[in-house]
Amino acid sequence: MKKKLRVTSFLMMGIFMLAACGNGESSTGSDTAEVPQKMVATATGELATLDSALYSDVTSSDAIGQIFEGLYRIDGKNNPELGLAESEPDVSEDGKTYTFKLREAVWSNGDAVTAEDFVYAFQKVVNPENGSPSSNQMDIFKNAAAIRNGEMDLEELGVKAIDEKTLELTLENPITYLSKLLTGTPFFPQNKSFAVDQGQQYGTHSDKVVANGPFTISKWNGTNLNWTFTKNPEYWDAENVKLEQIDVQVIKETSTGVNLFDSGDVQYTTLANEYAKQYQDSPDYHDQLKFLYGYVSYNEKRETTGNVHLRRALSLAVDKEVFTNTVLNDGSQPLNGIIPAGYASNPETDEDFRAENGDFLAYDVEAAQAEWETAKKELGQTEIQLELLTSDTEASKKTGEFLQAQFEQNLPGLSISLRNVPLKNRLNLTEQGEFDMAFSTWTPDYEDPINFLEIYQSTGGLNTSGYVSEAYDQGINEVKSTLAIDPLKRWEKMLELEKLLIEQDAVITPIYQGAQAYLLAPEVKDLLVLPLGRTVSYRLVSIEE
Repeated sequence: MKKKLRVTSFLMMGIFMLAACGNGESSTGSDTAEVPQKMVATATGELATLDSALYSDVTSSDAIGQIFEGLYRIDGKNNPELGLAESEPDVSEDGKTYTFKLREAVWSNGDAVTAEDFVYAFQKVVNPENGSPSSNQMDIFKNAAAIRNGEMDLEELGVKAIDEKTLELTLENPITYLSKLLTGTPFFPQNKSFAVDQGQQYGTHSDKVVANGPFTISKWNGTNLNWTFTKNPEYWDAENVKLEQIDVQVIKETSTGVNLFDSGDVQYTTLANEYAKQYQDSPDYHDQLKFLYGYVSYNEKRETTGNVHLRRALSLAVDKEVFTNTVLNDGSQPLNGIIPAGYASNPETDEDFRAENGDFLAYDVEAAQAEWETAKKELGQTEIQLELLTSDTEASKKTGEFLQAQFEQNLPGLSISLRNVPLKNRLNLTEQGEFDMAFSTWTPDYEDPINFLEIYQSTGGLNTSGYVSEAYDQGINEVKSTLAIDPLKRWEKMLELEKLLIEQDAVITPIYQGAQAYLLAPEVKDLLVLPLGRTVSYRLVSIEE
């Protein structure tokens, strides 16, 4: 592939509404001082919100992660390191109370970052009136579960501001992964005075949020498909942030992103389907397996998709290997469980979770048709029509078409209609229960299987399927409480819960474990592409000749 000339300004090409690039300087060192520290990147989906308490999609989490920082941040090797915490916390003898001292830091509007900003943000997530999709992640804190179930007052949450710069976190039970968890998007602080002043408008527009992270955001009006990150001069570690500006444009067709990259107008864009294969020999091509998974969820409150035999039939009817090899073709792998490969290991034997628990409801047409016949008999129908909801990106559309063909071919009498809508609309429709089946992707915030499994608690904010199981809820509670100090029994319970969720109740149909294939211009150094949590971090990036 011919060498491409990279430029720092670019043509509008009918889709870009970005600021013209001026000369920029690195704040550190002379090696990058003469090179404008600006880049252009693409995103695969539109922004839904900048509110860390209300997001439920990867694009929003990515954007929030560029402009906010919590007690810990992710380092260049994807490990937690101190962020707004000045030092590691003092921990009580029982392992339940953590006392953090905050470093001197300010918001982008000049307000000091205080312990009360954390208290406000955490209470906002757990407050049942807000309906946060992340509310059950707060269950690690004392009284959180009771609060979000309306049984206790917000003030009883185990998160206290001792003084302006001292934050006390009291856990329900000791946990070993707290620093990893606290890097997650729901655990960012919010400027209390600003957020209260904005009310329900907070995070709905780039002017309706203030930042405390490496960058600020502008040029997003709540619905448009482009925005700009600008270096935050108020960030406590600004001297080590080299990039001055990142312009981001939503690209729903892979071909558009590829063309912009080849013409030098974009320096980072993701790849999918045939383009991933086409560019594999390019020096600009990169890929890595992620802990993202793609899946079909079912509305269990509807008669048809509420039938477990129908859900099992659909799960068994998908040839996932053909899908990953022909539709995605980007290094993604078939997945027959909710926990991806390489994500977690047995605390005693070090065996991978996916390998130890094996495959559930793997492709089997004969078994699928047997479940299908049982479902039709129980439903009293010989022909069934269902709608599959997806977002309107190219990858989602092609996934929907593949699933439609598989379902209709392998389950005679089934008719699938497709509904492709913008991501924000799909999120709203699933949250409101206005769907039969929906294709989605999800990425965990930290490396522990509970972050996948807790989604399907009956009171979980992301449990849009409406799944309710007393046995499952009890198991999740045990993993978070009584089993927290017994790693092996905790592990065994999580293996059991996945089996209940996928094999027995067929709550979702896992399709694939994602890989991130992308094109990156050679002048872009130290871009951090993350295997979990947020997709990408620009904090360490520099532009070199």
